[in-house]
Formats: sequence, structure tokens, C-alpha cells
Amino acid sequence: MSIPSDLDISRATALLPLEDIAAQLGIGAHLLEPYGRSVAKISLDALEELSDRPTARYVVVSAITPTPLGEGKTTTTVGLGQALRHLGKRSAVAIRQPSMGPTFGIKGGAAGGGYSQVVPMEALNLHLTGDMHAVTAAHNLLAAMLDNHLNKGNSLGLDPHQITWRRVLDVNDRDLRNIVTGLGSRLDGTPRQTGFDITAASEVMAVLALSTSLQDMRQRLGRIVVGYTRDGEPVDAEQLRAAGAMTAIMREAIKPNLMQTTENTPVLVHAGPFGNIAHGNSSVVADRIASRCADYVVTEAGFGADMGAERFFNIKCRTSGLRPDAAVLVATVRALKAHSGRYKVVAGKPLPAAMLAENPDDVLAGAANLRKQIDNIRLHGVSPVVAINAFPTDYRSEHEAIRQVAEAEGARVAVSNHFLEGGKGALELAEAVVTAAEEPNGFQLLYPDSADLRTKIETIATKVYGAAGVSYLPAAARALNGYEANGFGNLPVCIAKTHLSLSSDPTLLGAPTGWTLPVREVRASVGAGFVYPICGEMRTMPGLGSHPAAESIDIDDHGQIIGLS
Repeated sequence: MSIPSDLDISRATALLPLEDIAAQLGIGAHLLEPYGRSVAKISLDALEELSDRPTARYVVVSAITPTPLGEGKTTTTVGLGQALRHLGKRSAVAIRQPSMGPTFGIKGGAAGGGYSQVVPMEALNLHLTGDMHAVTAAHNLLAAMLDNHLNKGNSLGLDPHQITWRRVLDVNDRDLRNIVTGLGSRLDGTPRQTGFDITAASEVMAVLALSTSLQDMRQRLGRIVVGYTRDGEPVDAEQLRAAGAMTAIMREAIKPNLMQTTENTPVLVHAGPFGNIAHGNSSVVADRIASRCADYVVTEAGFGADMGAERFFNIKCRTSGLRPDAAVLVATVRALKAHSGRYKVVAGKPLPAAMLAENPDDVLAGAANLRKQIDNIRLHGVSPVVAINAFPTDYRSEHEAIRQVAEAEGARVAVSNHFLEGGKGALELAEAVVTAAEEPNGFQLLYPDSADLRTKIETIATKVYGAAGVSYLPAAARALNGYEANGFGNLPVCIAKTHLSLSSDPTLLGAPTGWTLPVREVRASVGAGFVYPICGEMRTMPGLGSHPAAESIDIDDHGQIIGLS
């Protein structure tokens, strides 16, 4: 079956004026700040003006452990939001802003796909309203003021060997991972080794996503720790007198962006924290505004339920005060076949031919991952709904195999064809979500603030990942002791590990048990408000492949972008 490209579908969409999209949410035109004809900022005045309205049902979309190709969480999020409108519900979708790194790399953009996408996709995937650039500028301003402080005498006594603040850029560039700055004469700076991360990995991005107001963002930016003295005392952005100027740069970026889907469903796009080392969720501000404007708010959490959903529950909800009413767990035939261990899926390469043959037994062989991720949702007292994201290459027998597994676990399950059919293709899913969301639930955080950092790490490792225990390298143990001594022990934890396995080893598929989580390093994002243990090698600056997507992107004779996916 041949369907138009995502870009062609996006361009064929009849966009409604943003005032009409906002009106669906009861947001007056006076709260909109237009950026061209297809995007608008929503004033933070909406937080106060809408505060007396009832709170929407709150639904998070997560997934089983994905293949490197991704399993369609954004598309499912958009399709569900559209389908709820077909049921007569006022719905709003809330998603992250895509990084341009994947857009120009292998994976492509993150606007959804087919007939369930956010439009116009060019705007979403390229620049949007400049929030990514504001984060980049604010982050790098702090880096510049830090290096200037070293050059002008270092009155705060920063240890050059304990500086943790790097620079960022919103493209994939492996050659910038490790660099030396300050080469040349004394007038050119103080030489030291540092590097670049991608903008999505910036703590400033995590701060943007977790701030509840402009003033809260100002305070969080001030708490960002950039390094330590030789006595182990933290030095933050407030001490460098950088936080005020950083906030000025970020003043517009904290306002959520309003867009629409291919069916003119309202979408709030805001923030884009990295899914591996940060919490991988869109902003608290966007969700708080949306929650006062709709019957249902559908938001997405990055990667599998062991990562994005766990952080949604224990970091984002802890900060926002919002309580989830249901959780969608996206599953695909190809991901479950991959978890059987019988096939290898490689990004940028076609699926193995045998993997496309009808074989429900392969699906059942990989079902342990689905069972564990259902359990991970239930650990937090939330009702899971399994969404089978249907592909044209699937077979009904394979969908039935997934349904059999999900129903045996007591979970609701629905086949969803939103990619090909838009909201109408996700009606079964929407009906299941409405039923789940209307049931009373016992939402609970996995651990209290008062637990020490090791207890928090071990709780997630054993209960969510299925590990037998946790081991700490000496450097990680020292860091944990130092964070506790510096008063950071009350923060939640955000464990940085591979997204390709429930474990820390990307080659371990399914739901492995009996393994030990190795914590090799621990860092603190004090401004954002979490501590992140690092387990395995985490690339915070991706590289480009042999044939990156950027090679296919261009403009035509009419100035229209082509090749964007």
C-alpha cells in the first residue's frame, strides 16, 4: 500500500487559524503571541487566568523497550488525541520539541507520522520558535562566564579539574565531544579540557521542562552547579552572577508553543530534554496549562516505560503535582519479535526479511518485555492500556498474540491504525483509555524524598529494571557521599542507561533477571532537581552516520523544503 510521505501529508493539511485552535481549549486570543501563521506562544498569564477550571484527565504514552527505529509513541500520542475528539471529548496533546540532531541524523524528526502528526512538520523539526537556540545560548553564556571567571583570577577557587559544565550545540558533531579550550596567549583564555553535548542534554533544557513559572526557572538556573572547589564545595551559576542573564535569554522560551495536528487537534509543544540522561518529558508548564483547557491531556514520555514513564511518574509528577489517570503502553510486532532474540534490528537498514514473515510464535517469544513494562506501569498504581501500533506488514495473528499476552496480564489492549487512518483508526484505543482513566487509581511515587540516594537508585534498579542489585565504582560512591553531604540527597534520581534494554546492557533483550546494575559515575543536575547515576557509556553528543538524513534534505525551485522525514 502506497501512502504520501509525511511531508506531503503535512502540506496537504488545511490548517486552522491558531485563534480557532486556542478557542477549542478556551484560551483567548489575548493569551496568544503569534510566530508566523502556524505557531503561537501561549502567555504564562494563562496559568493564573485558567486556574479555576476543572482539571483534565491526564494520560501518559510510553512503550515497551524499543528497537533502534522507535515504535511510534509520538504518532500514537497524536492519534489518541485525535481519536478522543471523535468520541466527543475535548483533548489536547503535549509533546517535546524535537532536536535537530536526530532530524539530520538517522532517526529523522519527531512530529508523529502519517495521518497522525503535528503540522507543519517543517516548523516543528526546524527551529520552531527558537526555544532550542535560547537554551543553547543560555547554556553557553554560563560556560563563557565560567571560563572568564577562571581567566580573571578565579576568586571562587574553582578547581579546573572538577569543572562539570561543558558547552552545547543542537546538531550531531562527534568531533566536539572532547576538546581543549583557551589555546593561544593568556588573552585567549585558560587552557583546559572540556567538550560539547547536544542541546537536548543541557541541564538548562531540563530546567525549562521542570520549571513551574518564570521565577521558578530563575531560581533553578541559579542552582545549577558548574564545578567544585578543591575542598569539594559546589559552585553554582548564582555565584558566577550568570543566572539573571540566562533567565533573560530564556524569558520567551518558557512559554509553550501552540500547534495543531493533521485533524486540527490542539498540540502544546514545549521543551525537549534528553531521554537518556534527563527525564525525557515535555514541560510542566505546558501540561499545567493544558490540564485546565481540556477533558483529556495526552502527553508522551521518552523511550520505554522503564525510562520515560518512570521519570514521568517520579520526577515530572513530583514537580508538577499532576496525577496521571491512565498510561498507554505502545507495543509493535517488530519490537516483540526483536525481543525474541532471533533478529537484529539496525537503524538505517531494512528489517531482516524473515522478520516480516507471519510468525506469532516469535511475538510470544519476546513477550516477557511487554509483561514487565505492564508491571512497571502498575508499580505506580496507574491503569495500563496496551496500544498495538499496527504496521502494514503485520498479520492479524501477530496482533492477537500481543492481545493474548496483554489480557493475560489483566491489561486493556487495542489495535490502533492511526498512522494510516488518523483519529478514526485509534477509536478502539481511545475508548479503552477513557474507561481506564475514569476508574479510581492509586497513583503513588516509587520512593519518598526522604530516602537516601542509594535507596532510590536500588529501588528503581530492582523494582523497575529487574536487577538483582547495584554495584558502585569508587568514584560513584564518593560522589554519592558528597551529594548527600552537600544537601542534594532529597532529590529524585534519573538513572542514565541504555534505552534498548531493561538492563544497562543493550544486548540483553526481553526481561533479564539476575544481573547487577553497575553505577560507574554519578552527576547532579541541582538546578533541574535530580541526581543522575550513569550506568554504561552514555553518548551526550551523538555522531552522524555514513549517510545521514541531512544528505537528502534540500529546497526545490520554489523554496520548499524537500527530503525531510
